[in-house]
Amino acid sequence: MGKRAVTGVRIFDGQELTEPRTVVIEGEQIGVDAEGAEVFDAAGGVLLPGLIDAHVHLRDRGTLEELREHGVTTALDMGTWPAGRVDALRGLAGLPDVRTAGTPALGEKSPHLELAGMPADAVVDDPAGFVAARIADGADYIKVFVEAPGEGGPEHVDVLVAAAREAGRRVVAHALSPEAFRAAVASGADVITHVPLGEPVENALLARMANAGQAAVPTLTMMQGIAEAVGEPESYEAAARTVLAMHEAGITVLAGTDANGDPDISVNPPFGESIHREMELLVAAGLTPAEVLRATTALPARRFGLFDRGAVRPGLRADLVLIDGDPLADISATRNVRRVWCGGVEHVPAGA
Repeated sequence: MGKRAVTGVRIFDGQELTEPRTVVIEGEQIGVDAEGAEVFDAAGGVLLPGLIDAHVHLRDRGTLEELREHGVTTALDMGTWPAGRVDALRGLAGLPDVRTAGTPALGEKSPHLELAGMPADAVVDDPAGFVAARIADGADYIKVFVEAPGEGGPEHVDVLVAAAREAGRRVVAHALSPEAFRAAVASGADVITHVPLGEPVENALLARMANAGQAAVPTLTMMQGIAEAVGEPESYEAAARTVLAMHEAGITVLAGTDANGDPDISVNPPFGESIHREMELLVAAGLTPAEVLRATTALPARRFGLFDRGAVRPGLRADLVLIDGDPLADISATRNVRRVWCGGVEHVPAGA
């Protein structure tokens, strides 16, 4: 890869848009010296850090290509099996970088055992052994399906969390119902994904979550889809109110979509496009556009230990998205993707 100087570009610096300046892309990183670089005039476009979708379920190379088409440069996979399926998607030049939980942790009576191809070793009988097996498979973090008491989730999730921490892995807890959400908070999991429908989560529980330093990936796109699928669209409003209450309580909110192509699941948010829908729903819930952009870039990078990305700064990975329009005035401007760089490799989306 040669050296590229993107000139006349306004940069989202985490708070606001800068005056037009030059950003150098040198190899896989953001460089400093523009001398000898090929010049690309951005003509006042806006440069964002590459978007991070903090909840996807990858399938094949095509899903990565769809993510890239919409500016997603890092995919945090929350459950794909077998291990070789994700291994085949790692390190592909010019495509989004992948992190994965691999096979999720389930109880022996979990309804999720019915998902296609779910391996038998997803059932946890030995938490430390389960964690060791996932690490051997290449898991970057551990995913556990927490259910309401008596509904088939693994027992002693707190023991699984402790085993993962001992092994140097974060834990992401899936929790759909209010009872499951309470159990996930009590487990001490690092990140809780999804937010309940029907009734807002009580403030006392959110305060406990904030005090524990737990983060949330609400997946509003998925929750709105579920509410509509079951014929109770009004139940979504509780989820939106919970997200604002989370933010106001000091909980780190991350943008994730639950994008998937699983025929066994009734709601399938599309890869890539749904991250823009998620950002719009987060703004509608009450977060500012700047806060939502951080929730889709710097915050997930920090929470998942990806300290080489999430900002437009020399020395970091050249994961970048060039858009038209001002996303701080209208978050939907993030849909106007002109160029995407994944690890310095440039891609021009169809119709850009």
